[in-house]
Amino acid sequence: MSFAASVITLFPEAFPGTLGVSLIGKALREGVWSLETVQLRDFGLGQHKSVDDTPAGGGAGMVIRADVAAAAIDSVPRNQRPLIYLSPRGKQLNQDMAREWAAGPGVILLCGRFEGLDERVIEARGLQEVAVGEAVLAGGEAPAMVLLEACVRLLPGVLGNNTSTVEESFSDGLLEHPQYTRPRDWEGRVIPDVLLGGDHAKIDAWRRAQRERITAQRRPDLKGNRSSE
Repeated sequence: MSFAASVITLFPEAFPGTLGVSLIGKALREGVWSLETVQLRDFGLGQHKSVDDTPAGGGAGMVIRADVAAAAIDSVPRNQRPLIYLSPRGKQLNQDMAREWAAGPGVILLCGRFEGLDERVIEARGLQEVAVGEAVLAGGEAPAMVLLEACVRLLPGVLGNNTSTVEESFSDGLLEHPQYTRPRDWEGRVIPDVLLGGDHAKIDAWRRAQRERITAQRRPDLKGNRSSE
């Protein structure tokens, strides 16, 4: 069974976007995973297919209606897939979440717009709110692509080299070590000798030390960091 992604959005033309290129796009074309978009406005109300209304209690902007969003969500076969609402107030996307979803049947994503989504549909349909970064964007389409890429690249055979997903940032709670390639000397900066000596035990130890150092400096909050303990 392939990983199936359904994206509810006002802008289906935004997809596949970057999901259609490189190895992720190749996997899509080969059927390793599937992508469908659902036009939210198809479930809009009235002559103009309205999907939003003014916020209760007043305030700026508009809010996506619960009845419209629910109709769109209910039109998509669930198939045990989690319902995810891309929202800046959600839990930050992390590698553990990507691994969990990649191991399942897929995801159903609702891309936010305007000032947000009526809270009642979030509660009634059990939507998980997920954020990608701590900046507020105009909508959830770009975050949806980020979330899907994080999942799809973990599917068997997509990257072609399983070690690529083992020795990378966040794989064990540490950031990735520095990477180097030819030329050996570039603008007076040389590749560390330990990487050229052929001693794999020393190389592994050096890389681990570098990962701990970089994580302690840049992301001391990550659970894999032990250098500060």
